Parts: sequence; C-alpha cells; structure tokens
Amino acid sequence: MKIINYFLQAIFVYIFFLIGILLPKNLSRRFFSFLFEKIGPFFKSKKIIDRNLNIFNKNISSSQKQLIISNMWKNYGITFIEYVFLKYLRKNSAHITVEGEKVLKDILNKKKPVIFVSGHFSNFELMSMEITKNNIPLATIYRPLNNFFINPLMEYLRKKYVCEKQIKKGINGVRESIECIKKGQSIALMIDQRVSEGIKVDFFGKPALTTSLPAQLAIKFDLPIIPVFIERETNYNYKIKFFNPIKNSNSENKEEITKKLNQVLESMILKNPNEWIWTHNRWK
Repeated sequence: MKIINYFLQAIFVYIFFLIGILLPKNLSRRFFSFLFEKIGPFFKSKKIIDRNLNIFNKNISSSQKQLIISNMWKNYGITFIEYVFLKYLRKNSAHITVEGEKVLKDILNKKKPVIFVSGHFSNFELMSMEITKNNIPLATIYRPLNNFFINPLMEYLRKKYVCEKQIKKGINGVRESIECIKKGQSIALMIDQRVSEGIKVDFFGKPALTTSLPAQLAIKFDLPIIPVFIERETNYNYKIKFFNPIKNSNSENKEEITKKLNQVLESMILKNPNEWIWTHNRWK
C-alpha cells in the first residue's frame, strides 16, 4: 500500500513540476502558492501544526494562528515549485540580498572549515547554494525523502545546483562529515527537525530532541558555528543573513552549545513565523 501511495504522490509531483516549467516563473510561484494554501489544510499534519503553534505561543489567537498557517502553506508552495528554477537561482544573484558578506570573506580567507546551521525557513536550499556560490568548500547534510520515486530527482537537483557534496543523515553521515572537515570542507545542516537520536533541549519552553552534531563537531575540531537566516522579501526576492560566528568555548559542553543554537533558532522563528515549516513533529 505504501508503494502505491508513493507512486501516486510521485505522479502528482512530476505533473506539478511540468506545469511549473511550462509557466513563467512568477506566475508559477503565484499558482502554487495559491494551490498549497487551499489544499494544505487537508493534509494529516493539521493537528501537528496546531499543537506546535500552541507550544510556540500559549496565548496565540485563532486569527493569528490561521494567518501563520495560511502563509506557511503559501511559502511551502513557492518553495516546492522553485525546485524547477534552481538552475536560474544558481546562475543569478539579483534575486538575493546577502547580509554578512564579511563573514563569508573571512571564512574564505582563513581557509578553515566552519559549521553552518539554519532551519527550514523560506527557500532553505538557498543557504548551501549561496555558500558554494562564494567558493567556500562545502558538504551539506540532508535527510533523503521517504518517497523513493521522488528522492533521486531531488538528490540530482541538489547536487547539480545547490551543493555537489551531499551527505545523508545518520551514523555513516557523521563519519563522512568528519572526513570532509579533515579535507577542509565546511558543513551545513538544518537543526530544526526532530531526530531519533539527540539530546533533549528546551525549545520554546518545552524539551525537544535536538541534534547535537554541530556542537560535537565544533568541540572536536575547534570550529566556529555560523547561524544563517533566510526570508522572502517582495517580488520573490530573498534576504539571507550570515550571523557572526559562535565560537567554541573550552568550558562549554555539547548540551550548552546546543541550547544556545536552539535559542538562536527561536529568535529566527519569532522574527518570521510565517516562513518556518510548522508541519515537523518537533516536540514528539
């Protein structure tokens, strides 16, 4: 039954991608933004979203909640269809404003790896894309899609237009990350998804299993951690901010560093809750 569901999902995805290719970019974005806003509420993640928003803000009103949910699905739709425009986004820069270019220049000049961390904000693929466009050697940690009919295409697009070196999450991925760091490559990963193995750290006042990999790598190799935030501006443009490095203190352990990163993530979500993916079962 699962295979049949995956196959049907893949058919819809490939049809949608074909429509996106045939339409002009901005018309395609508007269409899928509208489509996802309408069909998103029917997905099974509705209860998860509601629970997450109640944890995020215990005093949130129904109207505030609905606005965030609506904008989230709109963003989801735009991000989804932008996978067919990754080549355009790769070859152009007029659509993006970079804050913190000095941070990137310092990394390039020092030729020492760092750990880039972010969450699923706006079009989150732009983080690794922008880093590699600045000629910083990079490996990106990702979670393969469960749907094996779609995942090969997504991996192809990411390797070709986002970051050539892709590392699958898991034990082997940790080993591979270590090898990449030893070769002088920086690591980029999202830290906002629930993990099966991690440490419980407060996230909006409630313990959540959180990856400690950035902290472990930072401590082991004495590497700074660079938080990255992406948000949409008008006319499908973007702003990406590279924060100043969080430097590893010899007195800090992995729990303390991970807690600090969760606090950074909280501040990003508070700044723009409309473009974070609330469908993750973050506090399970």
